[in-house]
Order: sequence, then structure tokens, then C-alpha cells
Amino acid sequence: MFQTTRRRLAIWYTAVTAVLLLLFATGVYCYVRSTLIERIDDTLNHVVEVIERSLVIDPVQPSPAGGNQYRINVEASFRDNAQNLEDDHIDLEWFSPTGLLLRSTLHESLDIPLHPKRTGETVQLPSGQLLRQVTERVEIGRQVLGYLRVSHPWFEVTKPIRLLTLDLSLGISLMLVSVAASGWFLSGLAIKPVRESYQRLKQFTADASHELRNPIAMIQTNVQASLSDPDLDQAQHRQQLQVVERLTRRLGRLVDDLLFLARQDSGAVKSRWVEVPLDALLMEVMEEQQAVAGEKGITLCADLIEPPLSLSLDAPAENLFVLQGDWDQLARLFTNLVSNAVQHTPTGGEVRLELQRTGSHLQVKVIDTGTGIPEDALPHLFDRFYRADPARTHGATAGSGLGLAIALAIVENHQGHIKIESQLKRGTTVTVTLPVFNTN
Repeated sequence: MFQTTRRRLAIWYTAVTAVLLLLFATGVYCYVRSTLIERIDDTLNHVVEVIERSLVIDPVQPSPAGGNQYRINVEASFRDNAQNLEDDHIDLEWFSPTGLLLRSTLHESLDIPLHPKRTGETVQLPSGQLLRQVTERVEIGRQVLGYLRVSHPWFEVTKPIRLLTLDLSLGISLMLVSVAASGWFLSGLAIKPVRESYQRLKQFTADASHELRNPIAMIQTNVQASLSDPDLDQAQHRQQLQVVERLTRRLGRLVDDLLFLARQDSGAVKSRWVEVPLDALLMEVMEEQQAVAGEKGITLCADLIEPPLSLSLDAPAENLFVLQGDWDQLARLFTNLVSNAVQHTPTGGEVRLELQRTGSHLQVKVIDTGTGIPEDALPHLFDRFYRADPARTHGATAGSGLGLAIALAIVENHQGHIKIESQLKRGTTVTVTLPVFNTN
């Protein structure tokens, strides 16, 4: 599927670029061609002007009607011009007032009618050769002395045009090959995040289905056992109902976590920003987790680290640990972190919270003396449904694998940072850094 999409993107890149290059090449071709033609026409018109100034005009016998009459001395006028123009591939033709050819530098006469105009025209000879011509009527007053036609071979235009066409064709071909390769590479980059998102979605769907399937199957088994055995006593019924109730709570928590992450991904989570005294919030979290920690014989304590006197803070002492944030989200964040620490700390261990202010940020550390996390598992801890210890997947204290993913989402929503450091059999330290003033 992705290869087909990538191929289509590369083809579209190449096709659009090809159209643009063709339009550009056509524009360049037309511009260069018209420039060459204009240059030749200017040259021919300049030659006409030079020849006109060098014409030798002789007076003739006055006509019976009166007035002076003139004629062109053809031999004297064109004796030197023919040799001078030969190197420039320009040929001259002189015609009498009646259109009779009197002088020509061409090897053979051209059977082409006269069209006196200075704009220039392209004519084709019987041999197939093309000429660019300018024809000028030479006159004094109202007397037409003759016609001057100047011709230039068309190959002076076609030769550079052919070279330009060849260069443009090669350039466009090389450019299209480069664009096709670049398009394939860029389409791969464009599809990479889509492919990764698709793979994450597939993994998320598979993991969610797996997490939901186990408690649902257990609920179904307990209900079927109760219905199929009418001789069960009240104690057994009560035990099975307690199992169902416990599994239902687990499903509820899982659905709540999935719903929160889905809303967070879609931007539908509406945060309620208020002033949150983080020290008071941490105290509430510790009170909630105290019962669980007490049952396991774990010491749960908190330290408020005062900033050094050399550090000047804008906040008064009573607002030293106050930040702008969402109380519910922050409570959920630290509840998840403290609960994880208590869950993975053995009996007799310790879970300690440290809160301190560093400039415009508040830093909270959750430090435990638990079993620790393998180094290779640290980069994946914030992946959804990831568990560093697969043996705990279906244990009594097993979570959904979404706690740290939710923690990361809440921290990012508050424009903060979260970091986990751990050593096996020595414990884990989770550091959360949150800005005091949120800019959302």
C-alpha cells in the first residue's frame, strides 16, 4: 500500500516538474528564436541603409513633362559592396523600377516576387533553402529608382536554434531523471511518518484488543460458572462477583486511559489552567498512596528543597511552589508516578518525593529503591502498552501499560520535560520539570 502511494507521489512530482520544464523550455526557445530573427532583421535593415547611402545617382535628360530625372549607376554603386558583404553571408539584388533584376550577388537568380517592406520575411527556395529577406523601394521624391533586396541565409537562425533545442532536451532529460530520483526520495520521507503512525496504530489496536480480551474472558468465565452451577453457596457467589467487580474496575480504568490518550492526540482535551500549589498537590497524592505503601511496608516521604539564597526569585515565599496548570491532570501525573514507584519497590523499601524550584521551573523527583529497569528498556518506557517486565502483564498488580504514556502526554501539555534514570536492583528516579508560567 505504501509503496504504491510512494510511487504515485514520485510520478506526480516528475509529471508536474516535466510540465513546468516544458513550459520553461518553450518560453526560452521562443525568446531566443525571436531574438535571433530580430538581430538578423536589424542587420539587414542596417545593410539597406548603408547601401542606400552609397548608391551613385546620376541625373538624366529632363523629360518632356519637365522636372529632373535620375538613375542609379549600378556598376559604380555595387562594385565594392558585393565583396564587403560576402563574408557576412548577405546577398544583394538590385531591380529596376519595373522589377527587372539588374544586379545580384547570388549564384542563381531567385524567382521570387518583390514585396517591398522593411519588416523582413522568410522565403523558401526551390532547393529547400530558407532565406530571410528585406526589400526596400528606393525613390527620390515620387520617382522610383529601383528596388533593393537584401537576403540572409536562414541557417544563421536554425543552427543556434538546433543547438539550443539539443541542449534543452538534454537538460530537461537529466533534470527529469534527477527529479524522479528526488521525488522517490522525498516521497519516502513524506510517507515515513505516515507509515510509522500506521504501524503505531496497528500495534496500539492489537495491544488494546489484547488488554481488553483477557478481563472480558475472565468476566465471561466467572458469569458462566455462576449460571451453570445452581448449587454454589452464597460465599462462592460473592467471591465470583468480587472478581467480576475487580475486573470491571480494571476495564474501566483501561477505557478511561484510552479515552484520555485519544482525546489528547486529537487535541480535544480542554485544560483548565489555574494556580496549582504543587507542594499541596503532592501531599494529597502521598496521602492517597499511603495505605498501599503501608500494606507493603514501604516508607513514603517528601522533601521540599528551599532554593539557595544566592538565587533571586520573583515569587514570594508563599508562592514559591505555585505554577499555572491543570490540577486534575497534574494529580493524575504524580499519582501514576508514585503508584508505579510503590508497585515496583519491595517490602522495606522507600519512595521519596523531592520538590524544588530552579529559576522559572519546578522540579519534582520521584525516587524509589525498587527493582530498577533494564537499560535497554529505558527508551521504550513511554510507548503505549509497553512493560519492562512482561511477567507482570497479567499479574494481580498489573497495569495497562499506559501510565507513563499518559504521564508524558500531561507533561508535554504543560510544556515540561520528563526523564527516567534507573539501575537494576538499585532503584529508579523519575524527574519531572514544569514551567511556572504556561504560555498556552
